[in-house]
Amino acid sequence: MTSKRGPRRRDRHGRGLRGPIAPSYVPMARARSERFDDLVLDAVDRLRPKWGRQLSSVEFAVEEVPPLSELGDGPGFGADPIPLGRADTARGQDPASIVLYRRPLEARARDRDTLGALVHDTVVEQVASLLGLSPETVDPGYDERR
Repeated sequence: MTSKRGPRRRDRHGRGLRGPIAPSYVPMARARSERFDDLVLDAVDRLRPKWGRQLSSVEFAVEEVPPLSELGDGPGFGADPIPLGRADTARGQDPASIVLYRRPLEARARDRDTLGALVHDTVVEQVASLLGLSPETVDPGYDERR
């Protein structure tokens, strides 16, 4: 028996092709990585009124996970062998930079509010490391959240 059916179509009930689940202007439509980038930008913006001049030449970036060279293992490393971020001083033509690692931060947060606080604390810690200051100096509220 020969079938005369044509190629299967995605629009088999004649209702048109499927569209997005949510409109592009609602938060649900944004990717998780985009929402994480927004948290980093918010944390940096909170520090700019006091530290804007010092941070004007610092580049902020987000990477998924730390490179293997930064992962620690063994007794010589701290209690947490997976870093949440890093601060690199300026070298030659390369400006100073602060990098946050999205996946380790997301793994430690139970909800969006906790993630936002953790991202802010990590930004504060990395800025403090870069400037040679304590986190409490960079953000006086830092110690209260610990």
